[in-house]
Amino acid sequence: MKTKDRIVAAALLLFNEQGESNVTTNHIAAHLGISPGNLYYHFRNKNDIIGRIFLQYADHLRKSFTPVTGPANASSSVWFHYLDAVFYVMWEFRFFYANLNDILHRDPELHRQYLLVQQELAENLQALLRELNAQQVLVIPDEEIAPLSEILRMVVSFWVSYQSAQSLTPHISQAVLYQGVARVLLLLKPYFHPEKGLELATLSAHYQALAAQPSDPFHK
Repeated sequence: MKTKDRIVAAALLLFNEQGESNVTTNHIAAHLGISPGNLYYHFRNKNDIIGRIFLQYADHLRKSFTPVTGPANASSSVWFHYLDAVFYVMWEFRFFYANLNDILHRDPELHRQYLLVQQELAENLQALLRELNAQQVLVIPDEEIAPLSEILRMVVSFWVSYQSAQSLTPHISQAVLYQGVARVLLLLKPYFHPEKGLELATLSAHYQALAAQPSDPFHK
């Protein structure tokens, strides 16, 4: 792995484990056993590193939440794909969600990129909900698709910071994030087609079990 990639990977690990505000470039360099000068050869500052991590975040959103047309969208496996993708992005980039406003406010260019990515995500989610309507998996009135997609994005974006505020000694575990995924499913529950009750029950049981007994298929 190239030094630049090692720096990004180490920063992501430390930001997630210790909180982004508690980690400096010196901490990252020490973790890797390199000099601060070596780190600054590749990145100007910590915001520059966060910007590179953001590219990974944006790439994941684009790849994971692009709707696919066709009958396959009606299967439970597609639901698992999208809901697992929600969990992955919250877990892999939890430092970003924990300190979202501060990170964006101190870097206007990153904030601009974030808004562009969120607009793209909003369009993809709305297209996905319309496709699930067409497949008769969901039954959502047209006028509710846009606000529902906004609420779904809001829950995912602020679930980590909300949960962190609920304790004097917050700890964001995988169980906490699976609870967030379960909330996403709960928001969609009223819109499931009446004939999809069994599929909904299977999905709900799956994510409730993960929230109660966390496992980590993605984290090494």
